[in-house]
This record gives sequence, structure tokens and C-alpha cells, in this order.
Amino acid sequence: MPELPEVETIRRQLAPHVEGRRLESVEIRDVRWPQGTSPEALAAQLTGARVERLGRLGKYLIWELDGDRHLLVHLRMTGALLVDATPEPAHTRALIALDDGHTLTYVDPRRFGTAQLIASGRERDAFLSARLGAEPFSEQFTPVYLRAQARGRSAPVKSFILDQRRIAGVGNIYADEALHRAGVHPLRPAGSLSLAQWTTLKRTIEQALAAGIDAKGASIDDFRHIDGARGSFQDSFLVHTRAGAPCPGCGTPIRKLVVGGRGTYVCERCQPRPRRRARRARPAGGSGR
Repeated sequence: MPELPEVETIRRQLAPHVEGRRLESVEIRDVRWPQGTSPEALAAQLTGARVERLGRLGKYLIWELDGDRHLLVHLRMTGALLVDATPEPAHTRALIALDDGHTLTYVDPRRFGTAQLIASGRERDAFLSARLGAEPFSEQFTPVYLRAQARGRSAPVKSFILDQRRIAGVGNIYADEALHRAGVHPLRPAGSLSLAQWTTLKRTIEQALAAGIDAKGASIDDFRHIDGARGSFQDSFLVHTRAGAPCPGCGTPIRKLVVGGRGTYVCERCQPRPRRRARRARPAGGSGR
């Protein structure tokens, strides 16, 4: 799934092609892609719109259009935006012709991606704030914020990091990489981390994301740049997808676990597994009341 670095890579590559351009024609072929409206209605609303800015928050691409309208595009698991793709790719779900003659193609084999047109900046902010927590690299994303969000939570810290309502933009790849860099086991209860540990983890989350952005994303399965090229961060993974390979820090074989239903990679020497709490013994000879 495209995560913050992959979506930011798409934004940086796509912005010069679309900012200041008008959408000359829009053809939407997949009834699942538009949210809250029909393909025909969304196509009609977008045709003729001018793109003022292409932004991003979390995993959302935000198309700021004239008239204070905002198209929120989420690529989900397998969505991709390509420029001047020829021949037309399989699984094409939408085609957008720009006023300079270039064409955007939205491709999505599994059809989980979405597009939603929001009528104003105020409604856009309300929509996003209801779904997304603090984004890494922002002023809000602090160790104090993270510790406060995690306080009292027994869920694994990896599940906490993946919760978009707490941290915007981090997915499976970058959670594994950040936890390894921080020396924190993914099964540690989120509420058990100290402020010092959250300080380290805040830093390593941003380090892993920055490395992914520098590498123009990770292409394990479907992620592609707007010209169809692959990202390269997968060539620098410390633990993710490296089950059985030696840990780059200590040489211990990396293990694959399942945490919150997600495949998870960990070095259990560098990231010690949390100890189970011993059960309190019941008083002998009755209920103890």
C-alpha cells in the first residue's frame, strides 16, 4: 500500500504536470472510485476545473481546485496515477485529459482507491481531522503527543502506529523500520512506553519516512512513479520482508510475526520481546473475600 513517502513522491512528481492546468475532459469507468456520487456526476463536476495546488495529508492527495473545491484521492492498496501512459494500462479506472494535451490515467487492479469532491476548505478540514491524527514532521507530532495518545492503551505499539487517527501516513513498511531503529518490539503495549522511548520512536519514525522519500518510495508490489518507474527504498530495508536474513545490527535471523493481522518483521535481539506479566496467585482456601 502506498504510504506517506510513496504518496509524497507522487505529489512531487505530479504537481508540475497539473498545477495551473484545467481538466479538459474526465472519464470515470469505475463506479467504486467516486464517493457519495456517481461517476457521471463527478466527471461533470471536475470537467473544466482548474488545479490550483496539489497537496497531501497522510495518505491523501489533495487536489485544490478553483471555486474552493477539493478532490481527495486515496490510492489505497494498488492505486496508481500515470502521466501519458501508452498503451492504455490494464485496470484503467479513470482518464483525465489536461488542457496542455497530456493525459492522466488512474489504474487500480483491486479497486479499493477512492475519490471524493469536497465543497469547501472548511469541509475538507473537518473531513480530514475526523480521520487523521498528527502527521510526522509537523509541529503537532511530538513525544508528548504520542505518549498522551497511547496512555492506558494495551494494544501493541505497532497497531497504535498504524492507526491513522493517531499518526497520519505511516503504514506497515515504515512502522517495521521505525520500530527496529528504535529497538522497540512491535508487541510492546503502546501504553507501556516511557516518554524517553516515545522521543526515540518519534525520531525513528521520521527517519524511516525521510529515507523512504529520498528513495522515492518502496516498490514491493504495485507502487509505481507517474512514469511507471519503481521506487528503491525496498533495497534498503533493515527488517521489512527480510525474514530469515541476518539483522544488519547483530546478525540474528529476522523473524516474521503477525501483529494486528499484519505481517511484521523484527529482530528479537535488538528489539526484546515484552515479558508476560505474572498472574497474581489467588489466596488458598476460598475466594479470599
